[in-house]
Formats: sequence, C-alpha cells, structure tokens
Amino acid sequence: MAREFKGEIKLDVRDSTADWEAFLPDKAPAGAPNVLVVLYDDTGTAAWSPYGGRINMPTMDRLAGNGLTYSQWHTTALCSPTRSTFLTGRNHHQNGFATISESSTGFPGYNSHIPPSNATMANVLRDAGWSTFWVGKNHNVPIDEWTAGASKKNWPLAQGYDRFYGFIGGETNNWYPSLAEDNHYIDQPYLPEDGYHLSKDLADQALKMIRDVKQTEPDKPWYLWFCPGANHAPHHAPEEYIAKYKGAFDDGYEAYREWVLPRMIERGILPEGTDITQMNPMPDGTFTQTDLVRPWAELSAEERAMFCRMAEVFAGFSEYTDAQVGRIVDYLEESGQLENTIIMYCADNGASGEGSPNGSVNEGKIFGGYPDDEAQNLTMVDKLGSPDTYNHYPTGWAMAFSTPYRMFKRYSYQGGVCDPLVIHYPAGIAAKGEVRGQYHHSTDIVPTILELCGVEMPETYNGVEQTPLAGVSMAYTFDAEPDAPTRKKTQYYEMLGSRGIWHEGWKAVAEHGPMAGMSGFENDTWQLFHTDVDRAEAHDLAAEHPEKLEELKALWLEEAKANDVLPLNDLQIIGNAKDFETFITMEFHQPAPPSGQYTYYPGTSEVPERSAANVHNVSYKILAEVELTGETEGIIFAHGSRFGGHALFIKDGTITYAYNFLGIPPEDRISAPAPTSGKHIIGVEFTKEKIGEYREGVGPLKLFIDDQQVGEQEIRTVLGHFSLCGEGLCIGYDSADAVSSMYAGSRFEFTGGEIAKVVFDIADDAYIDAEAHMAAAMSRD
Repeated sequence: MAREFKGEIKLDVRDSTADWEAFLPDKAPAGAPNVLVVLYDDTGTAAWSPYGGRINMPTMDRLAGNGLTYSQWHTTALCSPTRSTFLTGRNHHQNGFATISESSTGFPGYNSHIPPSNATMANVLRDAGWSTFWVGKNHNVPIDEWTAGASKKNWPLAQGYDRFYGFIGGETNNWYPSLAEDNHYIDQPYLPEDGYHLSKDLADQALKMIRDVKQTEPDKPWYLWFCPGANHAPHHAPEEYIAKYKGAFDDGYEAYREWVLPRMIERGILPEGTDITQMNPMPDGTFTQTDLVRPWAELSAEERAMFCRMAEVFAGFSEYTDAQVGRIVDYLEESGQLENTIIMYCADNGASGEGSPNGSVNEGKIFGGYPDDEAQNLTMVDKLGSPDTYNHYPTGWAMAFSTPYRMFKRYSYQGGVCDPLVIHYPAGIAAKGEVRGQYHHSTDIVPTILELCGVEMPETYNGVEQTPLAGVSMAYTFDAEPDAPTRKKTQYYEMLGSRGIWHEGWKAVAEHGPMAGMSGFENDTWQLFHTDVDRAEAHDLAAEHPEKLEELKALWLEEAKANDVLPLNDLQIIGNAKDFETFITMEFHQPAPPSGQYTYYPGTSEVPERSAANVHNVSYKILAEVELTGETEGIIFAHGSRFGGHALFIKDGTITYAYNFLGIPPEDRISAPAPTSGKHIIGVEFTKEKIGEYREGVGPLKLFIDDQQVGEQEIRTVLGHFSLCGEGLCIGYDSADAVSSMYAGSRFEFTGGEIAKVVFDIADDAYIDAEAHMAAAMSRD
C-alpha cells in the first residue's frame, strides 16, 4: 500500500467507498525532466572532438554546442567501480567495487555486492514516479550471481530498473555479444552478415523502451542509462567508419600529443601554460612493464602501419557508436522531449593501456596470462575491427588520448581519472557551448540528477539506514555561478594499488603503479601537485612543500579507512606467475562438489566461465553420454570462442575435440570416426605433466570412445581464463562466436541424435579408471 487508505469499508460493497489513490504509485511532479546518461568506456579527454581530439563525435559536438563541457570531471580509473558510483552516489569501495566484478575478492570493499545501506538512484527515481531503463554494459552484477540459477537480487531489475537489455560482464564481442534481457540470457537477434553490430542493437532497444513508455504513459518521465560496449576492447566497427580515419593517425602517438594540446588549450579545456608530461613518467620498478610506451621513432614501418590501423579502428568504433546515440537524440527532438531531457554524455575511465606496448589482436591473452605475439598480430592488420579479431591498440595511443596527463586507465594520475563529460539540458541550462572548470567526480552525478529531478535520497530505504551520498550536486555550475569555486573539497583515489588524493586544489599521488606486484606500500614515494595551476600534474612539488604532502598522505589513509579501501591489492597478473596464481585463487570460483564432478545437460543456458567446471591449468576428464545415428552432427559441448576455448563435436562422421589456445593457430585437434548407431560414451582426458614458460599446462590429450582410446597428442592449456566474460560453457550448441574454425559461422546445434549429459571431472590428475568413470557417467541422475 503506497499511502493511507481513506475510503470507507462496510459489510456490503454497495455501502463502501473505494480509494484507488491509496494503492497507486507516486507520480513524478508535473514537468519533471527525463534523464539520459550515456556512459562510454575507456576514453581519455584528448580523444574526442568536443575536447579538441581527432575522433569526430557529431552527436556529442551538437550537445556540447548547446550545453556545457566539463574540463575537470573525474572517475575511479576503472569500469565497474565508476559505474557503481553512478548507481548509488557513494564511493566505489563503499559499494564493494574496489575493482571489476570479475576480480572480486572476499573483503568489504572488494566483494562487488552493493550493501543495502547504499540504495540505488534508480530505485529512488522509480519510487518517485520515473520509468527506469538500463541498456548496454552492466558490469555491476557480482560474479557469483552470473549463472541462470543464481539469485537475481543484484541484477538491474532488482536495482531499480524496470527493463534491462545488454551484457553482464566487463566486455563482449560487438559482432557476437553475450546478451541478457531483464533477468535471463538471450541469443543475439541477428548476425553480422545481416548487419548486426552491438551499438546499433543497443540503440534500437533503447528507442523501443522510450517509445513504449511514452505510448502508454505520455506524461511519465523516464531515466535511461545507456552504456555501449564502446570504447572498451574489442574495438569493432563497420569498415565504412574505419575507412573515414585512413591516414588520420599516421604521424604517430607522440606527434598527436603535440598536436592536440594546443587545441585543448584553445577550447578552454586546459589553461594557458599547461605542460605536457613525459612519455614514460614513472621510475623503473614502480609499474608493470606491460604499461611501457615504445617511442614511435623506434618502430618498424610494419609496426607503425599496424599501430595506425589500430587507432583508426578505435576512432571508427567511437564515431559509429556516437551515430547510434544520435539516433536516440534525434528521436527525442522529433518527439518534443529533447528540451526537457537532462543528457549527460561521458566516459567511465581514462584511455586503456591494456593492449600492452605492441597492441593485440586478441585482448583475451591478457586474461589468459599469456604474452602477445607481434609477428602474429602483423598478419592480421587488414582484419582489425572485423569478427576475426578481438583487438586493442598499444599503450602509445592510450598515452596520446590521455594528453597531457601521466599514464592512463587504472592509474590514479589524471590520465586514469580525468574524463570527458558534456551536460545538455535546454530547459535547465541557459548557457550554450561553454566550458566549466570546477573539480568534480563521478560520485557527483547522482546528487546532480536528484537535485534536478526534485528528489532526495532518503535517510532510510527498505528499513535500512542509508550511507550519506559521497558527492555534491554540480547544478550550481550551470548558470547561477558558472565561475564559482568548486563545492567539492576532497576526493580520494585507489585502484589496484595505485593511490592518490585531491584536496582543495592539491593532489598527492603514490609512485606505485596498478598491479605492479611491488607490495611495500608503506615505503612508497609520493608526489605532490598543485592542480589549480598544474592541471597536467607535470611538476612534482613534494620537496618544496613536505608539510602539505604529509597532510595529504594522512588524509588519504583517513579516507581509506572510512571507505573500506584496505587491504591494498597490487598483485601483478602479467609477468609474475606467482602473483597471477594468487590472484586467480582469490577470485570467486563456484565451489567444486566433493566428487570433483560437474554434470551438464542439453536444453540449458550457457554457464558463465567463473561458475563452470574449471579446466584451467589442471588435469581434467570430460565424459559425454550420447546416442548416435548415421545422421548425427553438431556440438556436444563448447566453451569459449575463436579467441580461446575448447569444444567436442561431430562433423562429417568424425568426432573431434578441438582446443583453441587463445586464438593462436593452429588449433589442437584430435579426431576419430564416430559410431553410426547406439549409445556411447565419448571421453576426453588431459593430463598436465608439466608447465610451460608462461605457466600454461602441457601434457597428453587422449580421446576415448567407450573403453577404447582412439587418439592422443600433446596440447597446452590456458592458465587463466578463455575470456574476461561471456562465451560460457554450452551443451549441444556453441553460443555466439565459434570455438573452432571447423564450424565457424553457426551455432552448429547437435542434431540427428541425443545428448543425455556431459560430465566434467577435475577430481584427480589421471584417467585412473576409465571404465569406472564411464559407468558413473552412464548412470541416470
């Protein structure tokens, strides 16, 4: 019951008075605004045209020309953490999102479960009379709730959103995405050969949601959080958009920095006299070597061509997605809604350096703990951006698109945390095309939206006392006080061991890179910057102002304790096998049954990798109980994609087990003629006998049909994961992108026979008793 019943109840309904208003939800105030938040990924301030960059963003330019561009707006330096601040208005550690969902650990600030004391803005707005929609990237569902059978209390619908359409993890293939709708996983609606791209699909779905609500409740305002896969890897775009940028980056990333800085100053994004920081600004030993930038002059002609193409693809991806946002904005104008819609167009962290110094054609190698092969990358230049690659540009472009700052995504320097933000609200902002320079942060978005909507965050929600909002409203910057000092006083930063704190125009940053594997946090050297005059953090003033530095270091620790920042985690996952294994151990894993056996059945949804039987870096057995005919064909099981995975299937009368090691050709395959009739057990056994140079498992792979071994060869297996997210374990089909090139381009569903079940056994290290295992697999549950 929404409010007190004021009717009258008698014995007979004829003598009673109804009161419908007691049961109906609250309505938003007359004239309340719509809210559209567009949140890109992995984009530095020097990339986009409104900030002076080379990447043309016509829709964003249009909004900036009729709204406000913010030059000192900041984020947490990483995806899930920033997005959690958009959800609740609290700091990322307060939300349990110290890092991404996929690398959560069992500590208060790191577990990826938003506590009940941090109610979401969507819940509050929905209660106040808004329709609420979330389209695109999620990345805020805890890793232990990704499965079909898990609780959905932290999925978008339970977080206050009426509808959700998008993907749950940190990234997805833009040509073959892993999609979810509301509370369940779905298949993509059509394929790339029919014109599919994720950005287009997401815009289509967003438009449907807005149109639906306006058709039935034309006076009801809505809040839409639109989160495209752009600009996160993999960088995928239609060729016609990539072609727009042919030659645009041929001068290289160092020249780009020199070119873009004056343009940023001219536009008022940076003050006159802003200095550019050096290319590799951190001392050796304080950061992971995969974050180094290679000087352009030292690259070969082939490397330069590849690096330029990678930037062209990234730019095409960004502009193509901006065009899809433009379709939404165009509709709002055509339908008369644009004037009274608050639009915030922004990005969640700095440009990504996760492509390493050489870039990558398969970013998944990072999550497999395996280095890139530049020679292989060079063979794929013409396919960058297409379904054949899962590409990411090199660190040099992350540096360039973060001009003039130090470093990039994951770092607490400006390169990791300073991001683009444009606010467009014709009904509420008189100023047009102006720049605002007040210091603000992603925790300030929720207070701003709530103030503009005339809604307050309650002191208690669902009976739980609420944590106060961490941010301040930015509405004062619109018209009343455009040049007023910032109302924000303090903001701490911490990401994967990288630390910093801003306080009243000064900022201290520890010389300790994210995932640096250094430990020894108490011995770190800290730098001091006067950001009111040195926006780039180019000049370290620690020696001149030691008292100020000590003051800020003490304030950081105070904020860290108050916000659940400790314990600090800088485990190095690339280049430090021990740290990588520790990191993997700390991540969430579905507890293995006592038997070590997992049983899977056909007709089911894919199982997310973190919750499936873990075959990484261990010995394993897989036993499939099947009934075959002469017409049998298709997938028995598949897990992963063309960029890493394994699959067991029947094609052209042959049983094949294919292990695709991180997309590196050739695939390891072992095959045998398939029986043409009857019930059989098809078994696979891998025995890890040794470890390779990069901790990959190496050993014999055997294929069995019933009790007969029918093939054997040595293979290597992935240490980490097949993918960051998506591409889960499937029985009877292969979801999204195909594991093996032998059946690429289709789901290759199992037909002409029957799969009873598939058993994964990781209980011991040898196929000790094949007959016993087969007998167990044959028994019906």
